[in-house]
Amino acid sequence: MRPRYTAAWLGMATAALVATTACGGGSAKDTAEDTGRKAGEAVGKSSGQIMAALTRATDRTAQAGSAQVATTTSLTATGGRPVTMNGTYSWGDGAAMDVRMDTAAAQMTSVQDDPTTQVKMVDGAYYYGVDPQPSGPLEGKHWMRIDVSAVVGEAGADNIADNADPTTGLRYIGASKDVKDLGEEKVLGRTAEHYRGSVGAEQINGSKLTPAEKKAALAALQAGGGRVTYDVWVDGKDLPVRVEQSGAGMDVTIDFLKFGATRPVTAPPASDTADLTEQVRAQRDKALGQ
Repeated sequence: MRPRYTAAWLGMATAALVATTACGGGSAKDTAEDTGRKAGEAVGKSSGQIMAALTRATDRTAQAGSAQVATTTSLTATGGRPVTMNGTYSWGDGAAMDVRMDTAAAQMTSVQDDPTTQVKMVDGAYYYGVDPQPSGPLEGKHWMRIDVSAVVGEAGADNIADNADPTTGLRYIGASKDVKDLGEEKVLGRTAEHYRGSVGAEQINGSKLTPAEKKAALAALQAGGGRVTYDVWVDGKDLPVRVEQSGAGMDVTIDFLKFGATRPVTAPPASDTADLTEQVRAQRDKALGQ
């Protein structure tokens, strides 16, 4: 059976990468755990106190190095159907992940019968667990390999290499200059402080983000309507419980279930892997009119 390389499938593949960068999260709408405060009803912390809290969370998250996560990603380009993923993500020694992704939502039922598909990202490549096919490039193989750059482009792959950890989203919200403290809420059974901010090109250009971060943020803003809203919930240990993003053509929610102590992510055996990088790169270029 020949796998389908549709624009929608490529979008869902991108979702796997987006979700693990933690630049994103789900909708900025009030959640079921919301205490009832609306966006304009901020509590009495000063902007300096808010920035200090986000800085502490950034530092603590960077030190943790890895986490067990649960994510949900919806892309406007693919009709907004959510893709869920659960597993581990590490950033202490470069970006890596090992998750289970909803097979049907990711439009991979043509190559995987199981309801969930194992997806690894390690050493600059995706590895998708597949059913061995009777013919074609996946004949007799249990894994499909695709370079990250073939899915998100060279610039996107470089950004992941430069900004591998979840502190990227925390730094982006810090660029807002107008972050609101919406008070304490219960998230995942933990008490956390809820912060919200939105950023556009002006805030990004005037921020202390690195040149690479600014370039990536501006590209995302240009692709998705010019503005992104970030919501971050930080617990009493100065660690994020949930990070959400709405805008730039996607909604992403990342729940941090546990920090640290995840197993190293390793690539599958080369002998059991088919490399489809060039086929996917060609399909992506075609979809983008390149």
